[in-house]
Amino acid sequence: MQTKLTWKKNFFSNLYNIYANGQQIGNLKDKSFSQISNGEFNGKKYTFKTKGFFKQHTEIIDHVENSVIGEIIYNNWMTKATISIDKKSVNWKYDNVWNTKWSIFNSEGINIQYTGSSSKGQIDSNTDDALLLLSGLFVTNYYWQMTIAVLVAVFVPLWVTVLG
Repeated sequence: MQTKLTWKKNFFSNLYNIYANGQQIGNLKDKSFSQISNGEFNGKKYTFKTKGFFKQHTEIIDHVENSVIGEIIYNNWMTKATISIDKKSVNWKYDNVWNTKWSIFNSEGINIQYTGSSSKGQIDSNTDDALLLLSGLFVTNYYWQMTIAVLVAVFVPLWVTVLG
C-alpha cells in the first residue's frame, strides 16, 4: 500500500502534525525538558521514552497495553538507528549530508522515505504501519535535539570566554 503524507511543525514548537490529503491524522509531541514524547496516528497512541545518559536508547510504549512494544537504538555518530518493534527490525538513516532526507528500510521490503526541514516535510511509504511512520519522525527529532544540545554545550562556553 503506497502512503503519501505531509507533516508541519512551527519553528519553536514541539508538535508535529501529520496530514493525509489535507486532513490531520496524527501528531508527535515532545514534553518540554523531558525524555518523553507522545504520538498518535489514526487513533493509535504511543509513548517514546528515552533512557540512559551516555548511551541513550528509547522504549516505545503502547497506550492500550501500557507495555513496552519496541526499542530504538542510536549509533554514536547520530546518523543511523535501529528500530525494533514486536521482533521486527528496521533501519533508520540519513540519506544526504544536509539531513533533509532520511529513510526507514529493511530486507523484507519496508521502505519509508522522508524529506523535510525543521518546519515541514513529506513522507512516502510502501506501508501504512502507524508506529513505523511515527518512529521515523521521532528519530529525526531526537537527532535534531541532540545536535542543538551539542552546539549549545560547545559554543556557550566559548561565547562566555570571549565576552568574559
